Amino acid sequence: MNLFEYTYDLVRQIPKGKISSYGSVARALGDIRASRAVGRMMNQNPDADDMPCFKIVHSDGRLGGFGLGIDDKIRRLNKDNIVVKDSKIIDFENVLFEDFKTDYPLKKLRQEQIELSKKVKTRDDFEEIVTVAGIDVAYPMNEFDDACGTCVIVDYKTEPDLFYYKPKIVEEKTVFAKTEFPYIPTYLSYREIPIIKKLFESLDTKPSIIMFDGNGILHPYGCGLASHCGVLLDTPSIGVAKSLLPVKSKEKKSYNLISGRAKKPIYISPGHKVSLDTSVSVVRHLCRYKIPEPLRLAHMLSKKGLIERR
Repeated sequence: MNLFEYTYDLVRQIPKGKISSYGSVARALGDIRASRAVGRMMNQNPDADDMPCFKIVHSDGRLGGFGLGIDDKIRRLNKDNIVVKDSKIIDFENVLFEDFKTDYPLKKLRQEQIELSKKVKTRDDFEEIVTVAGIDVAYPMNEFDDACGTCVIVDYKTEPDLFYYKPKIVEEKTVFAKTEFPYIPTYLSYREIPIIKKLFESLDTKPSIIMFDGNGILHPYGCGLASHCGVLLDTPSIGVAKSLLPVKSKEKKSYNLISGRAKKPIYISPGHKVSLDTSVSVVRHLCRYKIPEPLRLAHMLSKKGLIERR
């Protein structure tokens, strides 16, 4: 779904003489975690005359930011009969609008995650590991420009030595696509799945395992990017994340790995059809630096793709 347009339609519901808050819009989307994403979407709004992003402020009445400058935000609010003093909305509670007509899309996506998590397999369900792919998605500064998705597939059987390791590259692919979903913690898969599916369908080689730059079952709802994509694509997958999501200690079926001179760990977790032991073994085998080679090479390729696209 296009969450940008859905959010903008919510803001268009705010009547004259009323304002709303980042948190109120996030709750109308279905999850307060989306508050920061609402702020970014307001900032990326291409037309303040068509979609009144200036009506969105902080929950304590502070104005927040505005792409055209704070003075212009105040001018627009005053024109809409909203009184501002010392960069805060006067009579905030009486002009606050929260009665949005919504079907809470994030709640629906959360339920979908929970159902998908029941399909995740955390045991090895493949024959031989011949190739391993790394998938990365890089985003431009402007959300309305194309994102760049890349996949690098390497030969898993390349033997490392003590001093140098560079696996043989079997295939590289780059695709571009619009982003229709902002970054919201625990919903990363919905941001990246459209471009990942496009990337996967373009491959000439079917990799034995795919590594994703995100969590697998190490997710509050057991369905991070690697698990979600693994189930949808019906392929063995591993999550390799640089940050740890808030999950219960008993659910931390992960392995912290510090590679080379890196001071911060990476978090490895099974995605789908791969056990924890195999996930750790595969990542260790493919690590030359902190990030395993398929992901590191895919990341460099996606950054290069964005630069060349400018």
